[in-house]
Amino acid sequence: MRTILAVIALCSAVASAAFAADPSPELIAYGKALVEAGGCGGCHTADPAKPFAGGKRIDTPFGAVYAPNLTPDRDTGIGAWADADFTRALRTGIAPDGSNYYPAFPYPYFTKMTKDDTLAIRAYLGTLAPVVNRNKPPELRWPFGYRRLMRVWNAFYFKPGLFEPDQSQSAAWNRGGYLVTGIAHCGACHTPKNYFGADKQAQVLSGNEVGGWYAPRLDGAARTGLKSWSVEDITEYLQSGRNARSHADGLMAEVVVNSTSKMSDADVTAIAVYLKSLPPSRRETIVTPPEDAEMKAGQAVYAKLCIACHEADGSGAPRIYPPLPGNALLQSVNPSSTLRLILDGAHTVTTPRAPNTGEMPAYAKQLSDEEIAAVTNHIRNSWGNAAPLVTPAQVAKARK
Repeated sequence: MRTILAVIALCSAVASAAFAADPSPELIAYGKALVEAGGCGGCHTADPAKPFAGGKRIDTPFGAVYAPNLTPDRDTGIGAWADADFTRALRTGIAPDGSNYYPAFPYPYFTKMTKDDTLAIRAYLGTLAPVVNRNKPPELRWPFGYRRLMRVWNAFYFKPGLFEPDQSQSAAWNRGGYLVTGIAHCGACHTPKNYFGADKQAQVLSGNEVGGWYAPRLDGAARTGLKSWSVEDITEYLQSGRNARSHADGLMAEVVVNSTSKMSDADVTAIAVYLKSLPPSRRETIVTPPEDAEMKAGQAVYAKLCIACHEADGSGAPRIYPPLPGNALLQSVNPSSTLRLILDGAHTVTTPRAPNTGEMPAYAKQLSDEEIAAVTNHIRNSWGNAAPLVTPAQVAKARK
């Protein structure tokens, strides 16, 4: 009898320990919120029917890498990882086998996360359905395929360490800084990179070309940054994908749909508070206005194809057809995003806060390189706007 009671007591103790080890619903919910803030599903989902199972191709200037499987499958995912393995991977870019990840995986940002937050993420990922999907090897140009080179890269460009709160700032500012510089890894797209793919630290969030688009400045530049935007403008944009000043498209539309529109009001506002506080990290480009003939040619195209939606004065219909005067993205030194929109057209991103749609047709087949360059120069240099000249050669390159 005593033996039976002892066995029962032992089983009860084991069950209690296992139950205690199970993450709480609150921890799982917080981990999910962090995963959404990081947009993890955007990179780690190739097949929508198999979320977080990896396999998505990510192109870089050095070749392609494939996002790994984050489901709890023990053989091909992270199910067999220890908590310490997961935290080390996120915060130092080192896999459980000791190999180095490439910085396409944004561990240089995730290093600022607390251990508790990394474990919250792991708790949420542990609730996903396990999927068998073996990770694909990278397809990088020589010699970048040698992972040992990452040790050299890390020595020069990786600075591990937690986000350091600024006691002189508000709690919202510090929360926003923690998100922007950490899990949300905004600089991965919006900060210029050097020859080796590392952030130019002196130009943080001052704009960068990525995937054929231009991720605009998020600092306080007057013409091409967020100086004219209020905290409310930034918050509305991140929550709905549009505001009275601009609309999200391309890669940023994906970020809004999959990430920022799902974040809490407090976290989105915190990001806005932090971004609004950033001074310009570099001077804006001095612009020479296009010649009159170029402006007239562009005006003719605009009057024929654009005026019906964007109006003669460029005012458009805010939150339906974005206004053009003072548009920061439109005036960016790099015209890639503007050219993509004109060539490929656009569909207004829809979110629960802004479900109404809008559409801009593609003009790649209707307009020549010269015509697209002219109308681009017109809208980038009218109504008080100022931006560098766009050439037909740049349009031809964008077509490819």
